[in-house]
Amino acid sequence: MTTYSSSFHAVEWRNQALHLLDQRVLPHQHLIHEYTTAADVADAIRDMVVRGAPAIGIAAAYGYALDALAGRDLEAAYRVLAESRPTAVNLFWALERMASLGTSDAHTLVAEAKKIHDEDISANLAMGEYGASLLSDGSRVYTHCNTGALATGGHGTALGIIRTAMSDGKIEQVYAGETRPWLQGARLTAWELMQDNIPVKLVCDGAAAQLFRQGKVDWVIVGADRITANGDVANKIGTYSLAVLAKHHGMKVMVAAPLSTFDMTLTSGNDIPIEQRSASEVTSLNGQAIAPTGCDAINPAFDVTPAELIDAIATEKGLIMKPSLETVALLVNS
Repeated sequence: MTTYSSSFHAVEWRNQALHLLDQRVLPHQHLIHEYTTAADVADAIRDMVVRGAPAIGIAAAYGYALDALAGRDLEAAYRVLAESRPTAVNLFWALERMASLGTSDAHTLVAEAKKIHDEDISANLAMGEYGASLLSDGSRVYTHCNTGALATGGHGTALGIIRTAMSDGKIEQVYAGETRPWLQGARLTAWELMQDNIPVKLVCDGAAAQLFRQGKVDWVIVGADRITANGDVANKIGTYSLAVLAKHHGMKVMVAAPLSTFDMTLTSGNDIPIEQRSASEVTSLNGQAIAPTGCDAINPAFDVTPAELIDAIATEKGLIMKPSLETVALLVNS
């Protein structure tokens, strides 16, 4: 497998089984679960054991291969995995790639899932180089949610750019937004960067505007769960507000995503299905109520950032500067 510069693995294939690092209990516990059925992998995706669009796609590919190993119905495996989460296009891309082989041969399907995994790491390393090329020495970067080795096959998308830029001596400081309601920034990004000795400070989501106003950030760098043909980006809830803030304060915004995240069948972000999750994720924290009994809440898992707020999209094939229908098509179709 392609090597990369992070000290842990979130997704591993060992002994004909899928092993996932449980991201619900980080940073205080390090639990790895073993999966041997597509249905159990679908539950792991739905329950956020594994999260991040590329990692979800990789896990789904392995889940499909698991049912081939056991001789189970692959159409049923496809359905149960496809129903696990609706927004991350990588999930459907990976399943289509597995199903398009037109075989139930387990050896072939396991090999294809491993190939998807390896290609993702290689893509992350390439986009890391492209994205880091835009940063100047002494850059201060704000990032949102988790987009590193935990969210991908390895290295990361937005955090992959940060990792590469760090190795190039360009990073002065990383700020990680906490990312309510699942706190991926606090629990995962801060932990991941600290594992690799990258300077990070945690920021309450509501404090980002004051940080930007003080001129302490040069770039906002985030990942993506789906990118439409015009360059609109669906990403973790809170990304849109960061892009608006960045625009107001004269800062730049970069999105990092593999080509598998682009959905060229959708013209704009208005067409992206936005996953609505349980209100209890907002009204409670670790099972402890933080809102009055009976209080309702809205809980969209993602928002859409319009292309005009984005300065660059870094992919494994190169950079899309000032995303639009024309600039996206130029790179994706090249």
